[in-house]
Order: sequence, then C-alpha cells, then structure tokens
Amino acid sequence: MSLISENLKFLRKKMGYTQEQMAREAGIKRSLLGAYEEGRADPRISNLLKFSEIFQLAVDDLIGKDLTGNAVIPANGRTARKDNNLRVLSITVDSQNRENIELVPQKAAAGYLNGYADPEYISELPKFHLPMLPDQATYRAFEISGDSMLPLRSGTVVIGRYIDDISELRNGDTYVLVTRDEGIVYKRVYRYADNPDLFCLTSDNRQYSAYDVRGEDILEIWEAKAFISTEFPEPGDDDEMTLKKLADIVLDLQQEVIKLKDR
Repeated sequence: MSLISENLKFLRKKMGYTQEQMAREAGIKRSLLGAYEEGRADPRISNLLKFSEIFQLAVDDLIGKDLTGNAVIPANGRTARKDNNLRVLSITVDSQNRENIELVPQKAAAGYLNGYADPEYISELPKFHLPMLPDQATYRAFEISGDSMLPLRSGTVVIGRYIDDISELRNGDTYVLVTRDEGIVYKRVYRYADNPDLFCLTSDNRQYSAYDVRGEDILEIWEAKAFISTEFPEPGDDDEMTLKKLADIVLDLQQEVIKLKDR
C-alpha cells in the first residue's frame, strides 16, 4: 500500500469514523474511499484538499509522511459539532496499528473526567482487544458501580462504541455517558420530543429515579455493545426481577387510579 492509503485509513480510525461517515464528510462515495484506503486508487487533488481540511494536516504530510507510527494519538482533527458539546477523543494503538480498547476501572472514573482528552492519561489505562467486535469503530470499556442497572451487577465492565454525534442517540438504548455533573453513568437514555436538547436517563432497577441531563453537559457518548462480568446470575434472578417490575407497574397504576379518583 502507498503512504496515502495507510494514512487515510489510520487517520479515519483515529477520528472514530466509519468509512460511510468519512465519505459523507468528504463528499465522496464510500466505495471510492475504500479504494483509496486499499491502494486501488489515488485521490485526485480536490479530494486530497478535502482530506487535508478534515484532518487539519498539510497535503504534503498526507502523501509523503508515515503518520501511523505514533502509539498515542490525540485526535486533533476532530472538533465538537455545533449541535453538541462532545470533545476531542484520544485513543491508543498497538504495535500492529490496531486500536486498543482502553479500560476505565471504577477507581479511575473520577480521574477520567479530567483526563479523557489527555493522550498521556489515556495511554496509562489498561488495554485489551476483543476479536468479535467490528473494527470500523472505536471502543472503550467502563467498570460500572452500583446496582441501578440490574441484572448487570457492580463491577461489570461495559464496552461501548464511541458516538461522535449526539443526534445518533436512540430512545431506550443503553449508553455509557461521560457527563459534566453526574460523572460516568451507565443508563437507558430517552430524548424528549418537545425538547431535543434534554435527555432523560433511567435505570433498569426501578428503585432508582430517572433524571434529566442537558445535551451540552454530555462530554462523551459510548453506545453499549457488550459486557464482561466475573459474576454469574443467581438462579431465579431473572424471574425475581420480572416479578418485581410487574409489581412496580401494578403499584404505579394503582397510584394513578387513586389520583384520578381524587380529582
């Protein structure tokens, strides 16, 4: 492969973009970007200029320098979109230029809020690989605490795929959110239809109340894709959870009926 093909693939992954997202950003077809990255075609000067603007690098660097040698990569080319407040993402790669999955343990959660954009901090986190995850994305692992998302217990590691556009959040799906005021939380997320900049975070454990977070206070979004746990569910846990949820629903309905009668 040529330097430009290796650099394009490397820089795209560094920014956390899929080929489809990068092609859309550059205004070209995904198949053409694939041809560039596989060395089957060379970009014309107009497209080189587009890539130069996206990555904030000189054209000479894109075609003449090997940019894949750094083990720690600050994604300086990515800027926050106008419709959200997401920040620069730093990642690490191994000796084969594969992105690592960095692990943020519970004891590092507080420090992550200050160091999530610091390449040196990210480089010190534990790292691993999972071969079953698609390689066209950036992943990070977070050790959750508490029992708000049962049956996932405290100490479970949730692996999330990086989401760079807050509009991609889907109602009812689970995400690890890095937030300004609440810290790192793993919740089920809903967007208000009448206020798209406000999000409702709910727990699967009904003992915990839902709360709202503004989009501008969300620093990073990681879509939950897998989890790792050293604790196996106890027999009957699922049945107990289901019965408890049903009991909670019935209780809520009874309270609503009482309120209606009082009116």
